[in-house]
Amino acid sequence: MADHPSTHKPSHDLVDHIVGLRPGGRTYEVRHQREKVVAATQGSYDALFDPHLPDLSLTERLLVALHACVLTPAPELAAHYRARLVTDGCDAALIQFAESAAHETASSNARLNAMLTFTRTLIEDPVEGDKAALLALPAAGISTPAVVALSQLIAFLSYQVRLVAGLKAMKASEEEETHA
Repeated sequence: MADHPSTHKPSHDLVDHIVGLRPGGRTYEVRHQREKVVAATQGSYDALFDPHLPDLSLTERLLVALHACVLTPAPELAAHYRARLVTDGCDAALIQFAESAAHETASSNARLNAMLTFTRTLIEDPVEGDKAALLALPAAGISTPAVVALSQLIAFLSYQVRLVAGLKAMKASEEEETHA
């Protein structure tokens, strides 16, 4: 049985906000037909970016998210993660480094270099996310639980980026029909 969209709404839904979905719109209503999925998506975001999550700092997770969104590209999500980093007082040089798609200059932070390289590998060529790619992470001082958390984060970001892209396309189609 599908949840009724108006029975329960999260107080803040990042995807709805990023895409600009509002109650009453066809794309909003389609998305909210399965409220459990909407809630799980927001819940995953909340859990993955919980400041108290161990193994990876919030700043590291936000830098990985920014980097993944720049590589994809997903400009609205990149802007969101950039704004969170700025609000949290992240060093501007680290933000600029994460925004760099080229990585000509490596950061002096081997841990961050390894995380962003792994992110790039999984975003651009997931087949290359093999044993060698994984072993580069502990070599940079990243614990096994942190490697697992990083992999989960990148998988979520990949889902989030695709969800936003699909909803943006649906909303654009809806708006074209409205203006036709």
